[in-house]
Amino acid sequence: MKAVFILNPHAGHNRRRPGLRQQLREFAASCAGGAVVEVTEGPGHARELARSAARAGAEVVAAVGGDGTMNEVAQGLLGAPAALALVPCGSGNGLALHLRIPRSLMGALRLAADPAAAVRLIDSGEVAGWPFFNAMGIGLDAEISRRFNGLARRGLPAYLRAGWGAWRERRPVHCTLVVGAERQIFEALLVSVLNSDQYGNHARVAPGAEVDDGRLDLVAVTASGALSVARLLPRLFLGTLGAGPGVLRRSARRFTIVRPAPGPLHTDGEVHVGPARLEVEIRPGSLRVLVPAVPGRIAAPIDQAARSFALLIP
Repeated sequence: MKAVFILNPHAGHNRRRPGLRQQLREFAASCAGGAVVEVTEGPGHARELARSAARAGAEVVAAVGGDGTMNEVAQGLLGAPAALALVPCGSGNGLALHLRIPRSLMGALRLAADPAAAVRLIDSGEVAGWPFFNAMGIGLDAEISRRFNGLARRGLPAYLRAGWGAWRERRPVHCTLVVGAERQIFEALLVSVLNSDQYGNHARVAPGAEVDDGRLDLVAVTASGALSVARLLPRLFLGTLGAGPGVLRRSARRFTIVRPAPGPLHTDGEVHVGPARLEVEIRPGSLRVLVPAVPGRIAAPIDQAARSFALLIP
């Protein structure tokens, strides 16, 4: 099994690991099936490296970084037989946590290099031409990502500081939501569409959501007062947010979100300027991801999953 490890040296905790590059190369050299290490040089490079690795016949392409690195590498593997491996080194690691990827560096590396590992065919989403694999969002969600991405230091404390600053200057977004024949108009503190059940750090925004159920989950926080939002926070980390007072939730294959004007949106934490009318849709079974074998979960060995995936490609 040929594996390619794509390292973003500036992602999340990687900045504080000066020896990581050498450690990764030593691990790659010890892999029985053969492995190489590629290092990103700037935005978009991880996507190109992943595409090149898949074209060259790599069976596994690992993203060694945070959610942004994951997003780029996954983009490069959409529609390819190579499997994405996650070596989570970021601040949130939402998709990795949802998939129960080992949180330790060596645990994740061993999984990426394990020829007996399993894969899951997971869905992805797309909004305004940008793919996402864990979550996208507008409103406070996007503003926190914008502030956080500009910080020199990362981690949960930094994320909370960015969140506090964005909260103090919050402005609810006026939205029109279209889901099938349903049309709703409301103001929301944030609107998120998730593929997994969480943002990261075990903040489960969409409890019960799965990455391979053929649907995306929209969660809009319509509460905007300090007391109302404070009541929601414990439910966020207890996994009981769901629908109810102050929260709107819908599950579908496609959403249309209309806001008054173009503005920021984020895809897996990366911020873009998007149009006023946002079409969000699912790409079912579009990505293969290496995961631990979990009792009760159907997961195929790599070669079997590759044959199944080939049936999805016209």
